Amino acid sequence: MPLNELDRRIIRATQSGLPLVPRPYEAVGAALGISGKLVQERLQAMLDEGVIRRIGAVPNHYRLGFTANGMSVWDVVDERVDELGEQIGKLTFVSHCYQRLRKPPIWNYNLFVMLHGRSRDEVEAQAQQVAALLGDACRSHDILYSTAILKKTGLRISED
Repeated sequence: MPLNELDRRIIRATQSGLPLVPRPYEAVGAALGISGKLVQERLQAMLDEGVIRRIGAVPNHYRLGFTANGMSVWDVVDERVDELGEQIGKLTFVSHCYQRLRKPPIWNYNLFVMLHGRSRDEVEAQAQQVAALLGDACRSHDILYSTAILKKTGLRISED
């Protein structure tokens, strides 16, 4: 769907985040000379049409004290990966859970689960809970720990 000028303006006004005020859509609308209700309606339309994927908070886990951030990767039997991934994605300590294609023989993992803890021991305990849920459907797993924050932004629309 091609973007109209109003949608472009709304995206530019929100792509660095919503204002941290009690009524953020009203604040964005005021800056654009439109109502907050129209901002919400246009954002919802863009979500419905797939122009944008989500509106959500993007926390800096390090600043929140979660310094052990591990992408756990799992080799789960294909017949159960959707079902089990849905269950794991509902765990309170999981921020991301998604399926990816394997790349054998180098990469045999097909389920990725992001875990956050205040220590590696805490992340390891979370991984044990995931392993218990996966049971015999899991053949192997590993945890890849973050060493730096590389990206905390989405797509940007330029001013031109």
